[in-house]
Amino acid sequence: MDAHTFVPLLAVSCVAIAAAVTDLWKFKVYNALTLPALGVGLLVSPFTIGLPASVFGAAVGFGLLVVFFMLGGVGAGDVKLLTALGAWLGPLATLYVFGLSAMAGGVYALGLMVRRNGLIGTGEELANLSIRLFTPCLWKRPKVQLDVEVGRVDRRKRLVPYAAMICVGFFMTLVLPPLGS
Repeated sequence: MDAHTFVPLLAVSCVAIAAAVTDLWKFKVYNALTLPALGVGLLVSPFTIGLPASVFGAAVGFGLLVVFFMLGGVGAGDVKLLTALGAWLGPLATLYVFGLSAMAGGVYALGLMVRRNGLIGTGEELANLSIRLFTPCLWKRPKVQLDVEVGRVDRRKRLVPYAAMICVGFFMTLVLPPLGS
């Protein structure tokens, strides 16, 4: 592994871990972390993956999570985190990170649901969620805001720290072989 590969992966690893720690601790991903990571990713990209790949990777990261933000499923910090990682990794790796983080988040959320509702209640809740997902006219931001949910005493039983799931997805992307190989 040369410096052109090692340094970006080290930087992204540090950003992902820091975001995961603050998300697990306070359910917050700070702009002081994500915005400089995005800026530096764009600045160094001509020497690593190329500026077009960096811009497209950031756009892919933003585009993949902004819909979930509008639906109230993730916070703005999660969107900015995946955008910043996209600037470092490019579009294809960002897609892998997103897919693997979605799977990790799904497993985590399913565990929370079963713990809170039991198996039958979880089945009912999943049925309601699938109806909402596949009915675009129902795509509205929930009445309960994410910042209110974060302030609840029982938030650890209700919320998925999605930046931590993005961190898991990033490291799984490094470990798993690319698709088609």
